[in-house]
Amino acid sequence: MRSTKTVLAAIFGLAILSPAFAADKVNVGSVGNSGDVGFFVAEAKGYFKAENLEVTLTVFDSAAKMIAPMGVGELDVGSGAASVGLYNAAARQIDIRVVADRGRTGPGYQYQTMMIRKDLIDSGRFKGYADLKGLKFAAAAPGVTSLSVLNEAMKKGGHTYEDVEKVFIGFPQQVAAFQNKAIDGSMMIEPFATALVNQGVAVRFVSTDEFYPNDQISMIFYSDKFAKDRNDVAKRFMKAYVRGVRDYNDALDKGQWVKGAKADEITGILSKNLNMTQERIAGIFPHAANPDGRVNIDSMKKDLQFFKDTGDITDKSITVEKIVDMSFVDAAVKDLGPYKPAK
Repeated sequence: MRSTKTVLAAIFGLAILSPAFAADKVNVGSVGNSGDVGFFVAEAKGYFKAENLEVTLTVFDSAAKMIAPMGVGELDVGSGAASVGLYNAAARQIDIRVVADRGRTGPGYQYQTMMIRKDLIDSGRFKGYADLKGLKFAAAAPGVTSLSVLNEAMKKGGHTYEDVEKVFIGFPQQVAAFQNKAIDGSMMIEPFATALVNQGVAVRFVSTDEFYPNDQISMIFYSDKFAKDRNDVAKRFMKAYVRGVRDYNDALDKGQWVKGAKADEITGILSKNLNMTQERIAGIFPHAANPDGRVNIDSMKKDLQFFKDTGDITDKSITVEKIVDMSFVDAAVKDLGPYKPAK
């Protein structure tokens, strides 16, 4: 006769093999830069595993290219900057929700910088905001929020958005364009800004936080199908993500990496995922990220109004409130408690 322990062991083994106990799969769109640190840390430190999640990251050229697969539920989670495409998708009844902060500017943070070609500064052609008129500025794509940032810079110089020439090329290609003198400036993010400075071809004129404080650079998105049909999974994913972002914040102090084990751990995780040396990661400026996951609604409203003013968004009924859903970060913070910086 089989012992009770043997029977229990057999039952337990079957339970582990049962599909009901299998990890929930989550497909996540990534743009493959340091803004994905919340994903990377949650994976590396077992936070996704603790929530019984199997997360697969797929790199896209931009968040705009995630909209179609998210609209049909092929992609559960997206990430990156808001764009005209996101709001226009809402106008077409494609329900994609902004659910968390991914990256923003903040006091002391130089992650997003207005870069000006060095020879223009050396020659005296460019001295300040008033000299932006007539320059050629690059943006990653049409309809992206960095154009709203550029608009704020133009206003500070006493100019209009139409007083600057725009060209659209991706960030890696912008580095070559600076080298070839094909562009004069850009609202550049890391690690590309540091690369340009190290190459001596462009200068950090100013952090964009000076003229556009707390700019909401990028967000986390949920597909409607993921948010509704897999609500519990979506909540568990957010809890793991927020834990990752909090660990990232613990490695920072006023926009700088702190010296010690916490920063070494996070820069090591970024190094592995971005295929960059840890020394290079430690040498770039980190982005700000809300440790409780909340987005800057005022920044989003400013960008949306800019797109309406330029005519890129024609449906005047579209509002930020229609696409933002903070219920998932609210649930995560309720479970985890408010963020308390590590001592």
